[in-house]
Amino acid sequence: MPSLRIDFDHPSGVVKPLHCINNAPILGADERMFHYLGEAGIPSARLHDTGGSFGGTHFVDIENIFPNFDADPEDPASYDFAFTDWLLCALARQGVKPFYRLGATIENDQKIKAYHIYPPRDNLRWARICEGIIRHYNEGWADGYRMGIEYWEIWNEPDNEPDVADNPMWKGSMEDYFALYETAANYLKGRFPHLKIGGYASCGFYAILERASAATANVSPRTGYFLDFFEAFLAHITSAAHRAPLDFFSWHTYDSVPAAEAYARYARQRLDAYGLTHTESILNEWGAGPRLRGTAQEASYVAAMMCAMQRGPVDRLMYYDGQVMASYGGLFNPITFTPFPAYDVFRAFDRLYRLGISLPVETEGDGLYACAATGGGAQALLAANQTGQEMSLAIPWPQAARLRSIGGGSYDEPRTVAPGPQGLSLVLPPYGCVLVESGQA
Repeated sequence: MPSLRIDFDHPSGVVKPLHCINNAPILGADERMFHYLGEAGIPSARLHDTGGSFGGTHFVDIENIFPNFDADPEDPASYDFAFTDWLLCALARQGVKPFYRLGATIENDQKIKAYHIYPPRDNLRWARICEGIIRHYNEGWADGYRMGIEYWEIWNEPDNEPDVADNPMWKGSMEDYFALYETAANYLKGRFPHLKIGGYASCGFYAILERASAATANVSPRTGYFLDFFEAFLAHITSAAHRAPLDFFSWHTYDSVPAAEAYARYARQRLDAYGLTHTESILNEWGAGPRLRGTAQEASYVAAMMCAMQRGPVDRLMYYDGQVMASYGGLFNPITFTPFPAYDVFRAFDRLYRLGISLPVETEGDGLYACAATGGGAQALLAANQTGQEMSLAIPWPQAARLRSIGGGSYDEPRTVAPGPQGLSLVLPPYGCVLVESGQA
């Protein structure tokens, strides 16, 4: 029988912001669904692929905001902030901080024609355009705001394909990206030393498990290139000739929870090996993809990932994606405009996040994941059954608790349970999740 132990006497740091997302439930210029972000306490939203294909024509992307690359970066008239202003103000009303990707939306149909995914003609000029965007949102420039946006990410997945002809994110070489990052990161960090500048939203580290398996010969050139790119990037920005700041390193995965744990350890180990011990490791694209959209199984996967990464070497998670009409948008039903089961996991994890202090949790048994928190005289536990079988569980809990079943539509109907001699006795259904709380609500 799976088992779970909680060390209430030895807190283990803070609860990390693991319930961040990409984007928001945009419906044109209608923010009627944005309240769901505030109700789930979403700390931040990464702005990438915002608004749909080509950034919805007007959102976020450099080419959308600064359509004429030859215009004057010092002239407010060179910029079109309208749609991005609307979006960022709507996020601010829900207490959600933007995590701003400087670059372009993926162009999946680039073989017909690529538009905005070429390396800039002038890297320094591109950096100055980024400076104008930062000034607008953080310093009030060009009738702007003082939003205090902290994270600024330089491009997304330049490593997507080793063959430039096939790459839907970067029509340049590895070295072209390194040159862009070196110039832009140094320029922006010099201009805004208090902000966090990083990148590069790596496609991920799938090849470390492929190479470790018996099917070593089946490692694809593409996933192998992801690793080669990462190693070369770290060597480049830490070299005496090309040194550049890396306040955070961002990366992606669409794999199982155990695989993601291995990738997180690998990213941290390689960063540390290059002396980047203070560089944050941020997994800012992850999810089950369209296959499990709207199911209890996806909710269980989301909860398991959050619990695993609470104890893993990751500083922040950002689920992909919070948009309604996107195929990877697993939080909201595009037909009924109501939350999918996975959304409730974000609400539940926020209960732990608000308590603030992490408690060590040990689990035994395949497919059981859990994390716990305390603060202000209250305790909370999130547990997930990642198997397709019913799971009986005894939770060592010293007092009566409120239980919420997560992912089955009963989040708002908690039931109070008193502990027995073995603690709280629970039965988690296949792919079931539960939130356990005691003390102040």
